[in-house]
Amino acid sequence: MATELVLSAIALIGIAVIVPLIMSLAKFLGPSAGGEIKNDPYESGIKRMIGFADQKFSVKFYLLAILFLLFDIEAVFMYPWAVSIRELGWFGFTEMVVFMVLLLTGLIYILKKGVLNWR
Repeated sequence: MATELVLSAIALIGIAVIVPLIMSLAKFLGPSAGGEIKNDPYESGIKRMIGFADQKFSVKFYLLAILFLLFDIEAVFMYPWAVSIRELGWFGFTEMVVFMVLLLTGLIYILKKGVLNWR
């Protein structure tokens, strides 16, 4: 038991030493980072930027991101519920219905407020 633990620790320390060494060797053995295309600010072919670099984003972008996270978390909560629906029974079903009704109420609210309208 103790020898297996020591061997595991040695293996992990060895990996922790070898991986950075290989990565630093790749810097010297790989292609050079020079070149006109590589040094451009954008590699997508955009030669000049439209607008200023310190241009502020509209609050709608942040609000949309928060709404996306909210409904993404909802999906994360639904996966374990779907897996364990048989063990939860009717109580779990009613809890999920209440949860979905609350989220649907929030969705209806943001639609009525016009949050998703980009005009």
